[in-house]
Amino acid sequence: MATPHSPTQNRLLAALPEAEFGRLAPHLQLVPMLLGDSLYEPGGQLQHVFFPTTAIVSLLYVMESGSSAEIAGVGNEGMLGIALFMGGDTTPSSAVVQTAGHGYRLPGRVLKEEFNRGGLMQRLLLRYTQALLTQMCQTSACNRHHSIAQQLCRWLLLTLDRLPSNELVMTQELVANALGVRREGVTEAAGHLQAAGCIRYRRGHIAVLDRAGLEARSCECYQVVKTELARLLPDVVR
Repeated sequence: MATPHSPTQNRLLAALPEAEFGRLAPHLQLVPMLLGDSLYEPGGQLQHVFFPTTAIVSLLYVMESGSSAEIAGVGNEGMLGIALFMGGDTTPSSAVVQTAGHGYRLPGRVLKEEFNRGGLMQRLLLRYTQALLTQMCQTSACNRHHSIAQQLCRWLLLTLDRLPSNELVMTQELVANALGVRREGVTEAAGHLQAAGCIRYRRGHIAVLDRAGLEARSCECYQVVKTELARLLPDVVR
């Protein structure tokens, strides 16, 4: 039997007091998020924010050449659309579903009203924004200074933290696009991880067999992002 959907599967929403959650609940709409769906386009006017529950969304910067790189990932620990309460209504990045699932959509005006009340929702969102900025900065540094193998380990671990299982539905081409590297580089790195017994890859499915092995092969970037999220949002992270 399928698990019933609930907004509290998103940890930001689950951390809200009853009164604040009650003001949002009538406006939350369950939406499917299919692999490859675009939630935001660069420069587009933001009308809604999204709280993923079982989906994971990549924030991507796309170059004029068409190449792209992920600057952050958002899962059930966060939300998409921070520009709406930070003073802007557009974003230069795109938001594309990386792992299919569901989430809840909330009208931007409702979020702004609750944010401007100055309650816990405001504090949670500001702290989440700081954690998201840390992830963006660390990703940028990682992509510049660390090997593709280390980047892949970081990416797999952050994705795994947002999933209930150890299996990802993800092609190497999509991973390459997220990391902003050639597919051949991902194929080689994934091959080494598979030979070491850390993962099993077949037909678009990546199963993590040895999480400790991935952590040992990752750079410091994964732990920096995880530690900062736990520090800023102790009631949100697991």
